Amino acid sequence: GQVPMNAQGEVVRGDISVQTEAVMTRISETLAECGVGFDQVVKATVWLSDMQHFTGFNEVYKRHFPNGFPVRSTVGAQLALGVDVEVEVQAWLGAS
Repeated sequence: GQVPMNAQGEVVRGDISVQTEAVMTRISETLAECGVGFDQVVKATVWLSDMQHFTGFNEVYKRHFPNGFPVRSTVGAQLALGVDVEVEVQAWLGAS
């Protein structure tokens, strides 16, 4: 899973929108290193520190999936480092 961190490995603080954008940026970079993008994501697991963050989280999340969401599970949990969101994705890399 990816928590909100910047390129220097520092935790990004702020509201759920700021934290979610940081998470999605890191995931985008990881996917790009694998030669894929959000279109190849087939499953996501989301952890939120409070389910009341869901609407703010989803506003940012949906911008990264303009062609529709992958299968997703969302769980409320106490997260490491005192952050409000963590996202894990699985992507289809295609046949080799």
